[in-house]
Amino acid sequence: MDNWAEIRRRVLADGLSGRAACREYKIHWKTLKKILDNPEPPGYRRTKPRRPSILEPLLPVVHQILEDDKKAPKKQRHTARRIFDRLKAEHGYAGGLTTVKDAVRAWRRSTAEVFVPLAHPPGEAQVDFGQAEVTLDGRAATVAVFVMTLPYSDATFVCTFPRECTEAFLEGHVRAFEFFGGVPRRISYDNSKIAVARVTGPRDRKLTDAFLRLKSHHLFEDHFCLVRRPNEKGHVETLVGFARRNFLVPVPAVHGGLEPLNARLEADCRADLARRLRGKPATKVELLAEERAGMLPVPSEAFLAARVEQPAADSLSLVRFDTNDYSVPTAYAHHKLTAVGTVDTLRIVAGGRVVAEHKRSWGREGIFYDPVHYLALLERKPGALDFAAPLEDWELPVCFGVLRRRLEAEFGGPGTRRFIKVLRLLEWASLRDLTRAVERALELGMADADAVRLILEHRREEPVGLFCLDGRPHLKLVGVPAPDLSAYASLAAGVAR
Repeated sequence: MDNWAEIRRRVLADGLSGRAACREYKIHWKTLKKILDNPEPPGYRRTKPRRPSILEPLLPVVHQILEDDKKAPKKQRHTARRIFDRLKAEHGYAGGLTTVKDAVRAWRRSTAEVFVPLAHPPGEAQVDFGQAEVTLDGRAATVAVFVMTLPYSDATFVCTFPRECTEAFLEGHVRAFEFFGGVPRRISYDNSKIAVARVTGPRDRKLTDAFLRLKSHHLFEDHFCLVRRPNEKGHVETLVGFARRNFLVPVPAVHGGLEPLNARLEADCRADLARRLRGKPATKVELLAEERAGMLPVPSEAFLAARVEQPAADSLSLVRFDTNDYSVPTAYAHHKLTAVGTVDTLRIVAGGRVVAEHKRSWGREGIFYDPVHYLALLERKPGALDFAAPLEDWELPVCFGVLRRRLEAEFGGPGTRRFIKVLRLLEWASLRDLTRAVERALELGMADADAVRLILEHRREEPVGLFCLDGRPHLKLVGVPAPDLSAYASLAAGVAR
């Protein structure tokens, strides 16, 4: 290009002859003519039409194979090499592999989807779940990662749950709203069965009762992506991977549940607010403060992030919830009850009253007993006391064994029923208080359920406190005359006679 400009200048401006230019620069006169006719090198120009490729008659076959691959599993789609082998075997193709690779590459480029950049006004959010590996109590576990993002400020909230389910979905929203300090006016989702009971049209959805409760309480508007079009919430799709790579590497090791990990993730999210992204006018925390003006306030009344079901207790007084069985008092066997499951607890309600409460299990097909639930039945069937599965791992203080031996020694067989009657006091008293009452009864030599109850109730009574006059100066001026007790003197005299 340097010689090109110099030759044009010397010939066209300085008057150098064409013959002298060809001799000095050692170029052909046709080359000189091309230089003088074009301000810059014109590049290669084909003078004859290109010969048709040997692959051209088979291009429709290649395109059809690639089109059919869209419906095949991703890991079982054709490579260019496999297409080349099929063309040779099925169509007698005699060309080279490179030609096939070029044709496949050209088709994929021409059919690749192009996306429209979306604007994100303040007060909009996107939600998604991902997965990550953690070491939980010494064992490898896969956990669900809940992510909510605000695309305008790029603020992100991340927390983990044992599994992607209704109660985790609801709890994740509650925690995210508290973290952001407001409720987004519009939230975008994919078509998860947690929120969508049925797809009724391109944009129409029949929502689940749990999601409707969440919407009604927080008053936000929902937006669901078209089926198999997660790019409509591409911001959160990207940040799920970002959170996994930046907040969960190396693989975290936690003990005693996921809450320690969630506390650390929340701290990471707060630290991330200090960043300023390329193309943003301020840091995330500054944009989030601006964005809160376009968000709804967090309701003052707490939302119950729970899944509600109505199972029936079976003949073993067990209620099934999320594949696990939990005990209820035997009085509710064969009754239809209401089970309210959160990420931490399971409460079982009957008649508007909680009749059983268990720690939530995230395993499968487990059975969880509360021994107290079966004491009323065992009082009627005392012979099953030593063989009852709910009492199998129940470790009571030593004094209860002493009490049982004394009762059975004194009353024989009925002594077992009397011992169970003492245990039934746990239906309203704590094990700690009952243990102290049993120990006191044994000290007094009163091994009986009624004696234990009296001691227990006496210790639960609170002494009458003095009425404090501090802050009530007007009451200090009130005078109350002493009562006349002379009438009781005659009664006392009559008793003496």
